[in-house]
Amino acid sequence: MSSSPSVQSISHSSKRQPPGQRPQVALFVTCLVDLFRPSVGFATVELLQRAGCDVVVPQNQTCCGQPGYNSGDLEASRVIARQFIAEFEGYQYVVAPSGSCAAMVKHHYSALLADDAPWQARADALASRCYELTGFLIDVLDADPGAICKSGSPVTVTYHDSCAGLREMGIKSQPRRLLEGAHGVQLQEMQDTDVCCGFGGTFCAKLPDISREMVDSKLANAEASGAGVLLGGDLGCLLHIAGRAHRLGKAIEVRHVAEVLLGDPDNAAIGEAETE
Repeated sequence: MSSSPSVQSISHSSKRQPPGQRPQVALFVTCLVDLFRPSVGFATVELLQRAGCDVVVPQNQTCCGQPGYNSGDLEASRVIARQFIAEFEGYQYVVAPSGSCAAMVKHHYSALLADDAPWQARADALASRCYELTGFLIDVLDADPGAICKSGSPVTVTYHDSCAGLREMGIKSQPRRLLEGAHGVQLQEMQDTDVCCGFGGTFCAKLPDISREMVDSKLANAEASGAGVLLGGDLGCLLHIAGRAHRLGKAIEVRHVAEVLLGDPDNAAIGEAETE
């Protein structure tokens, strides 16, 4: 667990204000970001602010319910979904630095609450305002990468398309447009960039041999691209890839795309020890 301050400390206000001229965004931090990589949350806030948004971090937010939903615990997932909707529905937009978590809200809450018409209607209304970070910056704000991304030391990166972000949220060109417009960043595509890394939530625990083959293939392709940094938009995938890279002694760094878009990160790459 990271010793960094929680992203929840960004804003102490959960007051829901009417949208003004600046887009009002409620940040859904996500469990993995808050517990293991708060720097992703802080980077997300700064990118949104640089793009002209007012950002609020609802203080009572919890998990979106995806782990229970994927494991078949639908009743518990309904309880979590209702809590999430009640916490976030008063905001103009909801943005998450995770394609899979955003997809849970946008594409699965409605079916999950299909037997409760009032809650399903609230789920549908929230879904229409829920976005993954890079998709929001490009598709909604049409943000200028050169204006919102900080200059950093030259770095060559490759990008892994996470399954949920790609297939459920349509995230493909958006992170690439941001990276290609960011100063000092060179994007070098790897082979099979849109093939699963083998994480898949509990898949990596239930079928470890298959998962290991998949992540080894992903790492081999990343290395073959010549990039020094592998990026992605879902921390679950990135933790999985970074863990395997560390065990194999690979030199490639693994980072969330939001961190690199802000220039040289001060913190160590995922899976690496922090230096004093």
